[in-house]
Amino acid sequence: MIMQRPFQRLPLLLAALVAVACRPAEPEQRYGFIARLGSDTVSVESITRRGNTVVVDGVDRFPRVRRRHTEIELGSGSTIRHLAMDIHTPSEPANQRERHVTVDVTADSVHILQTDDAAKLRHNFATNGAVAMAHVPQMYSLYELYFDAALARAVAEKRALGDTVQLRQFYIDREFDRFPLHHGVVRILPGNRAEIQHDWLSGTGQATFDSTGRRMLTYSGLDSQPDIKGVADKWEALEAAKGVVKELSPRDTARSNIGNVSIAIDYSRPHARGRVLLGNVIPNDRVWRTGANAATQFTTSAPIRLAGIQLAAGTYTLWTIPHQNGVDLIVNGQSGQWGTQYDHSRDVGKAPMQSTTLSTPVDQFTISVSGNDARHGALIMEWGEFRWTAPIEVAAGH
Repeated sequence: MIMQRPFQRLPLLLAALVAVACRPAEPEQRYGFIARLGSDTVSVESITRRGNTVVVDGVDRFPRVRRRHTEIELGSGSTIRHLAMDIHTPSEPANQRERHVTVDVTADSVHILQTDDAAKLRHNFATNGAVAMAHVPQMYSLYELYFDAALARAVAEKRALGDTVQLRQFYIDREFDRFPLHHGVVRILPGNRAEIQHDWLSGTGQATFDSTGRRMLTYSGLDSQPDIKGVADKWEALEAAKGVVKELSPRDTARSNIGNVSIAIDYSRPHARGRVLLGNVIPNDRVWRTGANAATQFTTSAPIRLAGIQLAAGTYTLWTIPHQNGVDLIVNGQSGQWGTQYDHSRDVGKAPMQSTTLSTPVDQFTISVSGNDARHGALIMEWGEFRWTAPIEVAAGH
């Protein structure tokens, strides 16, 4: 039986392959994780765990297909002491296709060496005594270790339910080479549960564990390890056939004119992929980045009123808060930030949008601007079955 439950605030559904029951004479555990983005599988992992050693073979696409072989040595408190990962990325140039990454973590620092035929990169980061854990967007074996270390720290420090544990996270993949350690927070909950928030996660992720607190069980399925080679071969063939690597939520720009005023919207466009959107992928009563990845940017060449909010010429970011019976638009004065970095102190204004239901669902999130006459138009957001609109009025004289 496969149970699929949303990893809250992540656009993912995970099906975890439950650990094979381990008897005292058989300490080795074999299990795996399958991550799905709606109806699409985006990563598969096969995990072998014995004592303080964790070995992971996996393949993911975020968006490039990557095969990974990872060996991890755990230290006290389930923290990572040493990590070695071999990464095969078939769509990269030949001199970057094979990459070897080693990481050594001490009590106060992280030392990373990334090697391929193009270059050898070293990174050294101070942790200031915080627990430092590895992060790869689609490796849920690393999420499991992330929780494991946080729970161990909570027990050691006799934390109460509801308390939080602060962690730092380091990155493995080429896209994040230049990023220093980022922050993560794990909150311990009753019923063998925990929540996680970090700089790359929009909102809060949730997981449940077995009675030992070590095995992530919320996402459960078959008592076996997946066929990594078979899945990887198929994904590589599909990627090669397309001839281009497409982002999961590609960046796009919507441009329009209302009279003499130019309006441009720069945003990412996730696909529905069969998922329930409102109340699930987009939780009610919480700020949504209104798209994916970096914050959605709105630029106007002249003063306008958007949903009744007065805006001077310039660039802003758009955020939304869906409710059970409606949606609010937020215009924020900050721009250029990642979509998890919402700062309410920079808000220019908030106003309700009109919400209607589409007769034909829209699979890819779409923002557009329509012009009614030289001074009036509308901002339109469509995804799945919802359509949100807000009036635009150009200031007199423009």
